[in-house]
Amino acid sequence: MKIIMPDNANRIIYTLQNAGYEAYIVGGCVRDAILGRTPGDWDITTSAKPEQVKALFHRTIDTGIEHGTVTVMMDKEGYEVTTYRVDGKYEDHRRPTSVTFTASLLEDMRRRDFTINAMAYNETEGVIDHFGGMADLAKKVIRCVGEPKERFDEDALRILRALRFSAQLDFTIEEKTKEAIRNQAVFLHDISAERIHVELTKLITSKHPERLRTAYELGVTKIVLPEFDAMMETEQNNKHHMYNVGEHTLRVVQEVPATETMRWAALLHDVAKPVCKSSDEAGDHFYLHNVAGMDMSEEILQRLKFDNATIARVKRLVQWHDYGMGKKPSLRSFRKSLSKMGADLFEDYTYIKRADTLAQSDYKREEKLANLEQLKEYYNVIQEQQQCLSLKDLAVTGKDLIEIGMKPGKELGVVLQYLLEQVLEEPECNERDILLDMARKKI
Repeated sequence: MKIIMPDNANRIIYTLQNAGYEAYIVGGCVRDAILGRTPGDWDITTSAKPEQVKALFHRTIDTGIEHGTVTVMMDKEGYEVTTYRVDGKYEDHRRPTSVTFTASLLEDMRRRDFTINAMAYNETEGVIDHFGGMADLAKKVIRCVGEPKERFDEDALRILRALRFSAQLDFTIEEKTKEAIRNQAVFLHDISAERIHVELTKLITSKHPERLRTAYELGVTKIVLPEFDAMMETEQNNKHHMYNVGEHTLRVVQEVPATETMRWAALLHDVAKPVCKSSDEAGDHFYLHNVAGMDMSEEILQRLKFDNATIARVKRLVQWHDYGMGKKPSLRSFRKSLSKMGADLFEDYTYIKRADTLAQSDYKREEKLANLEQLKEYYNVIQEQQQCLSLKDLAVTGKDLIEIGMKPGKELGVVLQYLLEQVLEEPECNERDILLDMARKKI
């Protein structure tokens, strides 16, 4: 089979071959090209040592030279070129204590994680596949190279990678590989929070985020996201629901846009339900789970080393996801709520609200969806009329109030907040003269 690769990747391979070395594109780019996907990177492997690679090209960067990797720059594009290597002993379930270069492509392929990632290609020889990667691609299977226990013992991050590839490619995990994941998930304690963050995000932003269920079944979330286990084990016996908290959540995640913020907000929107659960003759209740969920989501995302901006937005979405559950609000009450929510959050709120509703029972579903459509109409009216929602939209400022005799300080802020509340009640009051008259009465 022929793989169409970038001209610059081909040029690097030909240069290495013409100098007497072996060279191939390798790993994920071969897998993706065969599957008809667009590779993100075109990595190259070679029998040439790093110093030999550097001698052949004008511009190189020592990106990982101690592990045999040199980045070759071609027309402002960088291509990682790595020498065939054999890894030494692993002692921390993450990195080898040493790396030894080898002249054997087979030995290099033998250390790789999965068969579908252990293929190489060049135009001279075609696909080099020593471990059945092509067959596993055809069968849509994730299988370790060699003995799964050894591969996961070497690098426990491969456990999350197996689950992530399963979600991204819609592949199943081969039974022996799955059993090794179940037995060795505990090794994930040795993996950094940053790495776990990256792999979980890739999984839940894939086309099949519901594969997080497999992570639960194999004991992986028990280590990396134990709050999800609690969700999967919390029933929702009331007329609004037909799934447990975890199954409901997976359906919500599937329905929202596949961005990091939206998928994590969906995943955590009901995270506090297990700790907020109460029951009576009417069924199960989860009072104020959105409030408790703000703190829990912050704790989880901080633990996984998310940036502050993402944490803040996810918290806001968790806080507001249940808004509009009761009777249809009026335009006035919605305007007040939107002021607190922030207009910048509304579109994302609508995605989560719709997904949340669709993942519930059909009890009052049409009414709930109609309420959401009404909120969208209200929002459009507010935007079209440029109605005031915040202090920065007020027709007066603190400086204006000082000019009519108010002293700077806490009282100034109190009056501005009072004026905002009046404008939220009656948008037409947002006129400078009207607001100044109101302010004078408060002085």
